[in-house]
Amino acid sequence: MAKASRDPEALKAALRDEALAEGFADMGICRPDAVPEIADRLAQFVAEGRHGQMGWMAERMQWRGAPDALWPAAQSVIMLAEPYTPDHDPRAVLEQADRAAISVYAQNRDYHDIVKKRLKRVGRWLLAQPEAADAEIKVFVDTAPVMEKPLAAAAGLGWQGKHTNLLSRDLGNWFFLGAIFTTLALPVDAPARENCGSCTACLDVCPTDAFPAPFQLDARRCISYLTIEHKGPVDEDLRPGLGNHIYGCDDCLAACPWNKFAVAAQEVRYAARDDLRAPPLAELAGLDDAGFRARFSGSPIKRIGRDRFIRNVVYAIGNSGDAVLRPVLENLVQDPCPTVRDAVQWALARLPGGPSAG
Repeated sequence: MAKASRDPEALKAALRDEALAEGFADMGICRPDAVPEIADRLAQFVAEGRHGQMGWMAERMQWRGAPDALWPAAQSVIMLAEPYTPDHDPRAVLEQADRAAISVYAQNRDYHDIVKKRLKRVGRWLLAQPEAADAEIKVFVDTAPVMEKPLAAAAGLGWQGKHTNLLSRDLGNWFFLGAIFTTLALPVDAPARENCGSCTACLDVCPTDAFPAPFQLDARRCISYLTIEHKGPVDEDLRPGLGNHIYGCDDCLAACPWNKFAVAAQEVRYAARDDLRAPPLAELAGLDDAGFRARFSGSPIKRIGRDRFIRNVVYAIGNSGDAVLRPVLENLVQDPCPTVRDAVQWALARLPGGPSAG
């Protein structure tokens, strides 16, 4: 006997239960065209050059700016939040100049694969329901031209804070976003209301002044962009602001008072590896290509490659002020990568204890 169909609200409630059982912490739904202002905001961001070297943002702007054009058949966007809340204070490593600061999300396995598999399981559950007999889905996790944060805000998961990241009254800001586009028309949620108030903690803490104004980001000054996306030498004026950050930055996220409501991560593969919580800069600087690949197998860090990674480590050593690390730099003076060699000369000139490399 065929299973009876439920009304749309009942199906949505069952879908939410399935998503929570799968490990997601929250779910919201919006229409693909729920944020018509995305196109104008993105166009201005690109026109002002704030995307830096991320040319793909401009090249695929017609899809990023109009989610309904990405897949015209889609009628609903199911947005899901998955916490990766750290079990330690990520700011503690910033006080250890000879140690490397790695963004919390990159201290273990690559979240893209984990979240995508979870999204697919939720999506398959939906397609198995009698109400979705002829429906289709597509899942996205941060690798397609989808503006997840505005869509998540439209779906009621939270609001984009002054640091432009998504904030939730119930989750803080330590969570990943995943999207399921579907041809099935589902009941939508009310958009979230902005609740930053007069707080400027995230703006005040940024070491490189990457926020021209509240709710605006200039990626060209953002440590996450500079250590991950930026190719070649970083402008010398910005290098001191990198501090000991070698991959990403959590400063604005960690400063947010809403994190008092953050929930613990359920996925054990997000727990920080002991060797990535605060690794010694000297140890990381000694990695050759094979050593780099072996150490960061399965980690998002692997995608930037050994040379860009060592460049970041060398900048951190230069910012450490620790003369004990001079021999580490001297071992890299003849590095095959010109960007690394440039970083070494800059760093040597900043450390006490001898002449800079010539």
